[in-house]
Amino acid sequence: MAKIITKRRLNPTVTLMEVSAPLIAKKALPGQFIILRVDEKGERIPLTIADYDREKGTITIIFQKVGLTTELLDTLEEGDDILDFVGPLGRPTELEGVKKVAVIGGGVGCAIAYPQAKYLHEHGVAVDVIAGFRSKDIVILEEEFQAACDHLYLTTDDGSYGEKGLVTDKLKALIEAGNQYDVVIAIGPIIMMKFVCKTTEPYGIKTLVSLNPIMIDGTGMCGGCRVSVGGQMKFACVDGPDFDGHQVDFDELMARNAAYKEREAQVRRDHACRLLNQEVQ
Repeated sequence: MAKIITKRRLNPTVTLMEVSAPLIAKKALPGQFIILRVDEKGERIPLTIADYDREKGTITIIFQKVGLTTELLDTLEEGDDILDFVGPLGRPTELEGVKKVAVIGGGVGCAIAYPQAKYLHEHGVAVDVIAGFRSKDIVILEEEFQAACDHLYLTTDDGSYGEKGLVTDKLKALIEAGNQYDVVIAIGPIIMMKFVCKTTEPYGIKTLVSLNPIMIDGTGMCGGCRVSVGGQMKFACVDGPDFDGHQVDFDELMARNAAYKEREAQVRRDHACRLLNQEVQ
């Protein structure tokens, strides 16, 4: 079990938890993830390690309430225990030898982009961060990003905060202004990562993306997290989660991720009905 040390609401649907996990904190690196299970009847879900503190022995996770498990996780409070908390899993992001990087986060994907920016900034790399959100009310980690980069560019779809537009608009403007990036790291909705890659491809800029396919065991045994990269099948849990974005079949990934949406929605409705019946009784 892993005890929740800190719980903080970042916006109405996104929550940060600092969890006591000394063995994981000892080895964690940017790009890796954990798999957790809330209780004995719960499903296993992967969450990227948003931060780690080796001295305190803690791991930070940031999650959005999008399904039953994340809703149940959000009911836990400081001092409560998460039943299973396993990691670090996956391959760390390969960040050696770069001098200038653009880190792009979209929505809750910023929670995954943050440790990349922080690590690079701490190791003397010039870091530009582009963080995109739908609107001002869901902006997260602004102060954290400001301390972890040389330049922070915030964009919103509706123009309610920062610059109006998409992250790809800002990225293209920065490239055309003469910024020579050794690599672009893009993390967020699949459609966003796809178009970031389309933006960098004509310039020949290496682009890494962090993929989030359906995942069960996290060890490469179940095959649920398979993705097509460069015409070959890869497992995101052991071969990734980072991949060369110019080689990823994003359309296939989007189709596979949507396969169980109807079933997931039904499970949430059934759970809500059971809770309502209990209250009525």
